[in-house]
Amino acid sequence: MEYRTHQCGKITEQYIGEKVTITGWVQKRRDLGGLIFIDLRDRSGIVQIVFSPEVSAEALETAEKVRSEYVLTVTGTVLERDQSTVNPAMNTGKIEISGEEIKILNSAKTPPFSISEDIEINEDIRLKYRYLDLRRPVMQETLKMRHEVTRFIRNFLETEEFMEMETPMLTKSTPEGARDYLVPSRVHPGEFYALPQSPQLFKQLLMVSGFEKYYQIVRCFRDEDLRADRQPEFTQVDIETSFMGQEALLSMMEEMMTGLVKKVKGADIPKPFPRMTYKEAMDRYGSDKPDTRFGLELINVSDVVKQSGFKVFAAAVENGGEVKAINVKGKAADYSRKDIDGLTEFTARYGAKGLAWMKVEASGLKGPISKFFNEEDAANLINVLNAEEGDLLLFVADKSSVVADSLGALRQKLGKDLGLIDQLKFNFLWVVDFPLVEYDEDAERYVALHHPFTMPKTEDLHLMDSNPSEVRAQAYDLVLNGYELGGGSQRIYERDVQEKMFKTLGFSEEGAREEFGFLLDAFEYGTPPHGGIALGLDRMVMLLAGRTNLRDTIAFPKTASASCLLTNAPSPVNEKQLDELHLGLKVKQESN
Repeated sequence: MEYRTHQCGKITEQYIGEKVTITGWVQKRRDLGGLIFIDLRDRSGIVQIVFSPEVSAEALETAEKVRSEYVLTVTGTVLERDQSTVNPAMNTGKIEISGEEIKILNSAKTPPFSISEDIEINEDIRLKYRYLDLRRPVMQETLKMRHEVTRFIRNFLETEEFMEMETPMLTKSTPEGARDYLVPSRVHPGEFYALPQSPQLFKQLLMVSGFEKYYQIVRCFRDEDLRADRQPEFTQVDIETSFMGQEALLSMMEEMMTGLVKKVKGADIPKPFPRMTYKEAMDRYGSDKPDTRFGLELINVSDVVKQSGFKVFAAAVENGGEVKAINVKGKAADYSRKDIDGLTEFTARYGAKGLAWMKVEASGLKGPISKFFNEEDAANLINVLNAEEGDLLLFVADKSSVVADSLGALRQKLGKDLGLIDQLKFNFLWVVDFPLVEYDEDAERYVALHHPFTMPKTEDLHLMDSNPSEVRAQAYDLVLNGYELGGGSQRIYERDVQEKMFKTLGFSEEGAREEFGFLLDAFEYGTPPHGGIALGLDRMVMLLAGRTNLRDTIAFPKTASASCLLTNAPSPVNEKQLDELHLGLKVKQESN
């Protein structure tokens, strides 16, 4: 049986007068009393079919039985529509098919939600019936874009002479980074593999092996708390190259990303991308992945307020902290005391102990703390903040990390609430010169800001022993519209530097040898200088498609609790399976 000669969405005026056979799902059926119209849908689009008794009474009788989501094969002649019925919104809107034969390939129950309409649907229902959700045009378009993005990246990297190579899915668990997904070994009782959080070490070993240019569209796994832009299993575009410095690598990535945006969105993105140091990003935006599509930058007012009579500000500066402000231009009248209380509660979630505020009026500063500022201090504050009548000034005073976290989050919230963000813009940004390590007070040791294999800046190497927190990394993050699209670095390729890094992170010589001995050994056999980057494919598609939830870019995603509502994974296994793996369960009992 021939199911089709053409796809539904590709039948246009050029086929008028031809007989075609099409197959697809019923999008909509309309009975106009003697005439039945069916919109038939496949992945290419929708076409209208009309059944009439003059053409085929038998086909009309079958069409009367059809309901939404039935699967049909229809044969008929392509006709030009009457001018009054032309639908310019459809690719096939100037034609219709006169149905001569129809075969019902399969019937369908009434779906739990509308496939044809782009309406709000409970996400749990969508995920439970994901195979139906994926039929919706908006989901079809998003996943088609994902395919286009992946294909473009592959073609670009092939042109640049990169080789696509696979790395192991079952690997060794390492103590750094997020929590691993562990896989018990049946053959080696009591021992475990880990699913890879990234192919980091293997791609570096491929550089040691002399392949020079590697890439992989790879699945990675992290057992961490989820949010709208995270999944326990995700896909990244993994890239590593030998004998290519940071400048050349960043330039190549800019070429790839501008070409990609042009391909899938038709937009021209200027090159080179702007660059900002980590310190500047934190100072101005309170984030290492700033959204530069709008202003509301953080302004340090510590020097202006440290001598003021407001003790909260003075104490913060005296104790080594800082005071920063956001000037919400022209919005003083839009925010009531209750509204500002809401903003105060919001910043408290990020550690702020309070949100001070003042409004700028014709007579000067007004608000709960304005009385603590004399005329000169008030004038200086207005000058530093470039404040004018009608502005709302918001302040946080605390240690630098709390000020950055709270005001950075508040800035993002205000940008959305006030409609300051141009949703059609694509603002790329490189953030560079990250600290190599940061001190973890809970663990009482230094931890790598990116990963332990990042090369320190050569001019900072002498600080590794005396002042590790001042060492900058040869690392770079690609940011798009406030999201980290990817991160990379030049890698350590000399054994002594790598051992020094492990020592800085608190590894004993024996511990480093046990965890990473294979890498240290490899560094003794002529390792080339190398570097790379990993780009989040799911997040990339989310931003290009204008979606707000990562799950909308993945065919079969997990929920916020890392479960699959379609298959009910994770699920218990039977005793025999546990016995084969030499495992017993130790489950905490829930208290009544």
